[in-house]
Amino acid sequence: MGKMIAYCGLDCGKCDAYLATLNNDEVLRNKTAKAWAELNNVPIQPKDINCLGCRGDGVKTVFCESLCEIRRCAKKKGFDTCADCQEMEKCQIVGEITNSNPEALNNLKENRK
Repeated sequence: MGKMIAYCGLDCGKCDAYLATLNNDEVLRNKTAKAWAELNNVPIQPKDINCLGCRGDGVKTVFCESLCEIRRCAKKKGFDTCADCQEMEKCQIVGEITNSNPEALNNLKENRK
């Protein structure tokens, strides 16, 4: 299976929420909810860990569906990913992901049109 590149360049196919959803893995769903709750200092329940990728149809985590500024911006501009944006490499919003995750930046550069 190829990469499922998110708007920001992350590979949704490697995301624990996606994997838990795809495999109906309650252990991974519980582990992910706990880790994400601690990381973000917000209550996240295992029932919230359901996602089929931010660019596809179907269920998404609350963050991906409603809170992700990157997804909201790319959709508003009609982009497949941030790679379509002329401002990508100067963008502070996507930079929050790509600065700490070089793979995301590489994924975006590979998907430029």
